[in-house]
Amino acid sequence: MPIPDVEGLRPTSERIRETLFNWLGPRIYGTRCLDLFAGTGALGLEALSREASQVVFVESSAKAVTALRNSVETLGADSADIAHGDAFEYLQRSEAESFDIIFLDPPFSDDLIDDLCRLIAERRLLRPGGCVYIEQDRQAPLPDLPEGWQVTKSKTAGNVRYSLISV
Repeated sequence: MPIPDVEGLRPTSERIRETLFNWLGPRIYGTRCLDLFAGTGALGLEALSREASQVVFVESSAKAVTALRNSVETLGADSADIAHGDAFEYLQRSEAESFDIIFLDPPFSDDLIDDLCRLIAERRLLRPGGCVYIEQDRQAPLPDLPEGWQVTKSKTAGNVRYSLISV
């Protein structure tokens, strides 16, 4: 999958993706997923390859969206929806059904995770029993999670802390 030349784009490493999808295991089958800050779409495409029923990709970079559309077309991923735009605007205006799994991998320097989690909880965009995957700078504190959300798995690799949050 080609990686577009977009400032700040940092695809999730194979090692981290392997660990994440081992954590998710068979629970990925038939799920509806949201890949915010999709970039190359590596997380959402992996979910589709493991038989998620649908993935909505949200990405603000036009160059990354074009590359993602090409990847989706090449892979014949019919159950992929791509939204070109801001992640917060998408969450605020989303009238869609809620999601089983939400992948949050915003630019590390933007410090958005607390606000994103709060908005997801307020808008009830995560189904009961669902989970949120968070990728952040290893030096950043764990996010201030909404009530009822808890970290179930967390690891570090290089400068990345990645966590699975259950609701």
